[in-house]
Amino acid sequence: MRILFLDLDSTSPDHLGCYGYHRNTSPNIDRMAAEGVRFTNYYTSDAPCAPSRTALMSGKFGIVNGLVGHGGTAGDMKLEGTERELMGKLTRGGALPSFLNLGADLHTVLISPFAQRHSTFHFYAGFNEIMNTGRYGNESAEHVTPAALDWVARNASRDNWFLYINYWDPHTPYRAPMEFGNPFEHEPLPDWLTEEVLERHKTMVGSHSVHELNIDHRNKKYNNETNPNFPRHPGDIPDMDAMRTMIDGYDCGIRYMDEHLGRLFAALEEQGVMDDLIVIISADHGENMGQLGIYGEHATADQGTCRIPMIIRWPGMQQGSVDGGLHYHLDLLPTLAEMLDCPPIPDWHGRSYAPALKEGTDCGRDYVVVSQCAHVAQRSVRFRDWMYIRTYHDGFHLFDEEMLYNLAEDPKEQFNVAAQHIAICHEAVYYLNQWHDNMMRLNSDAVDPLWTVIREGGPFHARGYLQEYTKRLEETGRGHLVPELVRRHPEEFPAEPKAPVLGRMQAKIGAKMAGK
Repeated sequence: MRILFLDLDSTSPDHLGCYGYHRNTSPNIDRMAAEGVRFTNYYTSDAPCAPSRTALMSGKFGIVNGLVGHGGTAGDMKLEGTERELMGKLTRGGALPSFLNLGADLHTVLISPFAQRHSTFHFYAGFNEIMNTGRYGNESAEHVTPAALDWVARNASRDNWFLYINYWDPHTPYRAPMEFGNPFEHEPLPDWLTEEVLERHKTMVGSHSVHELNIDHRNKKYNNETNPNFPRHPGDIPDMDAMRTMIDGYDCGIRYMDEHLGRLFAALEEQGVMDDLIVIISADHGENMGQLGIYGEHATADQGTCRIPMIIRWPGMQQGSVDGGLHYHLDLLPTLAEMLDCPPIPDWHGRSYAPALKEGTDCGRDYVVVSQCAHVAQRSVRFRDWMYIRTYHDGFHLFDEEMLYNLAEDPKEQFNVAAQHIAICHEAVYYLNQWHDNMMRLNSDAVDPLWTVIREGGPFHARGYLQEYTKRLEETGRGHLVPELVRRHPEEFPAEPKAPVLGRMQAKIGAKMAGK
């Protein structure tokens, strides 16, 4: 038994050929899809990076494992508490790699810098070998592939291994080497991205809107600055030429990564193991490329950010099959357990979709709930053709508290129809409450970490940014947006400290006494 898991950071299914994209971005990924099962409604439960991979590895939703953000208390998993044993649950088979190691007797190998990037060292739990590619997730494929090829050359012919590899090229800033060229320079943009759409997006506000594609974390600023080291990545999108730079930069990142995957697959074929190799291709999250007016970021709990690719090529199982059922990425753990004939861990929250691989049977859920607490605080429900988004902190995007999108008619989430479909919103809220009640019953401390994020000042990538941002809005002719942002987020503008009431009373009494 040999399993290759490819975790392709920030890869949106909307930009892969096998999911219907008009550009040839992914020929090697497409070949794996043709030989396996392609899942079209597959979601990360928790976005973005650290929450997603923590949910995947632990098999638990972020609301229970505790890690839903990129900073503060919610940037770490909850402690096991008084019930913790000599070895924690992640070591005893609760994490994906430790389960595969202990339950399925697989030698587990990781090629990734991710744990160091986000200080999520629980990510390592259960791996026998760990290779940190050393650039904190800023590496290009040419930094990852040599490590992978070296391991394959030395070990691929061995039996019983699980190899997990991270690639990062679709993640901002777009970094495909300039000598790679631009295979898409003469190809049209996605036909929905028109000048009319761009003009509408110019009325929107917030980080990674068309006006501010850059975040200066050191100085807590949203701006349109560019970096000469990343010429494929624009600072803003004032016109359709800049739109082309943005889309081409992302697509080149995917294509460059895909060519390196082709090199990896060729090496595995040379080792004679490709025919019986299980290949799993997925991502931690997608990438908004215009959805909700956001570009080049995974900042929301919506279709653009939370829908991810999932392709499973399992020799002897379904080939060239498409599964449209609703699934979470953490459903992979019980699925592997069933496929490998191992008992699942009782603490896992996922549900096996092994029948989709074995018989092509529809075994999807009625709805899924997805969350985001790093850039905004949102929870959303995907059911039938609908995506309902509930916003608790808008991350300075001025999102409505309730948003509803008909994905059959509006797959890029451009028109909020919540006001026209109150009954649908009520149904979504019922599902959201049902899910929340079930999750809180599983919660060891009865604390919802979304509200921890709110209590600690808001999402990490928004906390402390608004004062500088209001200055930029004034300077760029958008000052009319400032009053509403200030009204919604008074915590970003702390009032001058006032003397305590008792102190003021004592001062008044003292003044009266002095007057006598």
